[in-house]
Amino acid sequence: MKRLLLIIFIFSIRISFATLCSQTSIVEIATDTIPYSIDEEEMMDYNDSLISFPAYDLYCGWDTTRIHSIKFDIATLKDSEKELTLFDENSCGYVHPFSGKVTSKFGPRKKRFHYGIDIDLETGDAVNVAFDGKVRIAKKSKSYGNVIVIRHSNGLETYYAHLSKINVTVDQEVFAGDIIGLGGNTGKSRGSHLHFEIRYLGQPINPTEIISFDDQKLVSNTLCLNKETFGYVAEAKKAAAKIYGSSKGKRVHVVRKGDTLSAIARRYGTTTKLICKKNGIKTTSTLRLGQKIRL
Repeated sequence: MKRLLLIIFIFSIRISFATLCSQTSIVEIATDTIPYSIDEEEMMDYNDSLISFPAYDLYCGWDTTRIHSIKFDIATLKDSEKELTLFDENSCGYVHPFSGKVTSKFGPRKKRFHYGIDIDLETGDAVNVAFDGKVRIAKKSKSYGNVIVIRHSNGLETYYAHLSKINVTVDQEVFAGDIIGLGGNTGKSRGSHLHFEIRYLGQPINPTEIISFDDQKLVSNTLCLNKETFGYVAEAKKAAAKIYGSSKGKRVHVVRKGDTLSAIARRYGTTTKLICKKNGIKTTSTLRLGQKIRL
C-alpha cells in the first residue's frame, strides 16, 4: 500500500512539473521517465541526477535525442541585458576548439544562412571542448555528420560537427581542453573542417560575440544577451524566404522531400505548435510534397 501511494505521489509531482514547464515558451521536458517501481532512496538519487544536468532549471529538461533544443521566443527578451558568466575560478576556463583558419563565418552564405563558424583542419585532428560541461548529444546526423553538443552551466550549448570520430558519450562530464572527437568531413560537408556553433535556449549566437578567432581567446568573460544579440534573425528569415518562397505577402514554406514539421520550425525560428495552429493541422499530420505551410 505504501509503495502504491509513493508511486501516485511521484506521478502527481511529475505531472505538476510538466504542467508548469508547458506554460513557458523556452522549455523542453526531459526524455527520461521515472521508474514504475522505486523506493524513497532511489527517488532521491533520481532527483539528484536531474539536478546534476547543467542548466536543468533553465531548460526544464535534458533531451538526449534531438540535436536542437526548443527555441525560446526572442520577442520575450526585455530591453535590459541578461549577463552570462562564461566561466568562473573553479572551472578550467576556455580552450580554443581547434587552432585553424576560419574558412566560413556566421551569417548569410550564398542563399542560406550559416549558423556557425567553420574552422579548417585535417581529418583526424583533435578537437577540444571549449568550456566545462556535460555531453547532451553524441551521434551521427544527415546534416551535421558526427556531431557533439555540450551543455554548459550558464545555459549555453556548443556544437562540434562533421567529426570523423566521437570520443565521448551522452551524459559524460567534460572539461575545457578535453579531446572530445577528431575532425572530419561527415554529413553535408565539402572538405574537412570543424563546424562550431554556440546556442542559448536553442537560438544560435554569433560565436565572434564571444570568441576572438584571430587571437583564439575570449572577447570577455561575460556575455550580455539582449535583442541585438539575435538581430540577425530577420536577415536569416529573408534568406529562407528566398529559397522556400512566399505567397501574397505571407511567408510560406513549400514542402520538399525529407521535410518534417520540427525541421521546418527550426529553419524559420518558430515552433511546431504555432505552425500547426496557423495551418489547421496536427503535429502528427503527414506532409505532402509541394504542400504550402504558412509560417
